[in-house]
This record gives sequence, structure tokens and C-alpha cells, in this order.
Amino acid sequence: MNSRFGKVGVLYGGQSGERQVSLMSGQGVHEALVKAGVDAHLFDTGRQSLAELAQAGFDRVFIALHGRHGEDGTMQGALELLGIPYTGSGPLASALAMDKIMTKRIWIEQGIPTPAYAEVRDAGELDDLAARLGLPMILKAPHEGSTLGLARVEQADALAQAWQQVVRYEPVALAEQFIRGRELTIAVLGRGEQARALPIIEIIAPQGNYDYEHKYFSDDTRYECPASLPADLAAEIQALCVRAYRVLGCEGWGRVDVMLDEQQRPWLLEINTSPGMTGHSLVPMASRAEDVDYTQLCLNILAEASCKVPLNPAQPA
Repeated sequence: MNSRFGKVGVLYGGQSGERQVSLMSGQGVHEALVKAGVDAHLFDTGRQSLAELAQAGFDRVFIALHGRHGEDGTMQGALELLGIPYTGSGPLASALAMDKIMTKRIWIEQGIPTPAYAEVRDAGELDDLAARLGLPMILKAPHEGSTLGLARVEQADALAQAWQQVVRYEPVALAEQFIRGRELTIAVLGRGEQARALPIIEIIAPQGNYDYEHKYFSDDTRYECPASLPADLAAEIQALCVRAYRVLGCEGWGRVDVMLDEQQRPWLLEINTSPGMTGHSLVPMASRAEDVDYTQLCLNILAEASCKVPLNPAQPA
């Protein structure tokens, strides 16, 4: 038995629209940790309570949750209060990264290239979007992942229908300039000055449609890792993604989604602070390109589990 980590909980499942993906991620992580001799236990936060989590006696946890109440800072805050070290980013960075609008505001302020956008709170605001952002454009739910609540709008008269698709998930939509080009994703590991990017992956989906089905279940999507890019351009994109990760305060691990336009300029779309760990997932793919297999990747991420909010050293007596 690998006693280095103590009793480990793998938090998975949850209550978000990405529950099914999280179940697959958690099962994969759990199997890998058990294979490595870790005393690992699955814990479904969508079926088991925080009280049960507090009583489980975990020495640390691996967060394999995706979406709301798992990737958005809420679970991270609960773990801070319980004093249980956990993988990935802290409450603030998790919340910022989960909110695609807040992420854009920070990246723009820091001079990091991201597509032009508009925040839409009412259907009456749709009329001038085409003039502001051009067509096609992307309309998406700003707090969802796995392409849930996302629509590509080709014609202005399709905006209303796309809006209805987004508001099934939340009342605010993020309208975003469409960037035509190559779809890339870059995993980042570590924290602070030690954070580093893994090899770049290019995603080549049928008709450019990298939707939920093509992400997790279809074998039609092709991946190139490392992506076929000039070395200096690849290094520039990797450095940009590490910077984007750091300015949000991310740590542990994450994955940045990027569009490379026809002029070879990178545009950052979003960052995931608890990426998928399924058989189709991209962080394990990038790790394998560095000869680090899935099990060792899980162990490396678990080794950095920590609480991020320091206790006040001047506690009242």
C-alpha cells in the first residue's frame, strides 16, 4: 500500500450538467490511484453530503468534478473550511475561471488576447450584436462547460433561437466574436513560477463541430499532439497560456482553449481548472506526449493537493 498520501477521496459525480463526464473522470482517476497502491475511495458529491465528507477521514482529495458546485469554487471553499487538502485551484481562481465573462475581463485588463464579446441579459439586446461582433458568432452560457449551452450563429435571424438555447442553462449569455482557424488546447501544470505548459494539442473535429458528443464519445474527432506548429509559435502560445493561468491565480493543473487564426495569432477562449480525465480527455493525452502515463499524471496532481487559504496566525485566545 502506498501510504504517502494517506486516505484519499476522489470527488466525482456532483450535480452539474457535466455529471456524466465527471463520473467517467472520477472512475478513471480512482482506478489509477488504486493501481498505484493508494488508499483511494470514490465520493459522489451529488449523492453524499458535506457532513459525510467531513466524517470520511480523508487526508486529501482529488477533485474530479466538472461544472457548478465542483469546479466553481464552492467545493473548494467547503474543503478549506473542513481543512482537507485538495487538488487544483483555490476558491477564487476556480470561481473566476468558471465565469467566462470575468475571465475575459481579467485577461483583457492584462493584455491577453481573447475574442471580442458582449454580455447579454435580455433578448432585446440581441438586435445590434451582429453589427458589434460580426457573423458568424458564438453564443454561450458563461458558467457551463463541455459545450453545454453553446450555439454557433450564422445568420442574425437565428440569434433569438440561440438565445433560447442558452437561457435553458442560465439567464445571461456571453456573445463572442467567432475566430476562424485552428482549435488548440494547452494543459498547464504546477503553480506560480513553476507552472509550465504541456505539448499543444490540435483538435480536428468533423466540420469543426467539437460538441459534447465529439468530445467524449465519438471516435471521429482527430487530435495531433504535439500540434504541427513552428517551434517559436508553439513556445509563444505555451508561454501565453501559462501567463493566462497565472493571472487568474490558478494552480495545480488546468487547460486553456485557444483559437489560432489565419494570421497565426492566438486567441484565448477559456480556461478549465478541473479538466476531464476520461478516455477521450486531453490533459492525459498531452501528458503521454511527455512519456508520463495516466497513472503517474494522477499521482503528480495528487502530490500537489493543498489548502490555499492560509489560517490567520493571530487567532483569538
